Amino acid sequence: MDQVAIGARIKAARERVHLTQEQLAEIVDISPTHMSVIERGVKTPKLDTFIRIANALGVSADALLQDGVEHANDSIMAELSVRIGRLPQKEQNRILNAIRALTE
Repeated sequence: MDQVAIGARIKAARERVHLTQEQLAEIVDISPTHMSVIERGVKTPKLDTFIRIANALGVSADALLQDGVEHANDSIMAELSVRIGRLPQKEQNRILNAIRALTE
């Protein structure tokens, strides 16, 4: 498992949701210093901490582990399905048409 890559994915997910390290650390109930060493890949978080981080960021554990998961594509498809399923039907059709155009 590539700790540095996982830390980088945690950092990228945190930045996507506009949280500081300090804010995420508070949500997850760890120190900002601990969050920093996780994001830099110096230490691997315990499983319960890792799950709290994923939940706080609104991402799947698979997405954060990506390189260590054999079926990461299944995770991507599941996330796409959930996100698109939350949209109104008109927006779903618009996305489907865009995907068709991109893949044909």
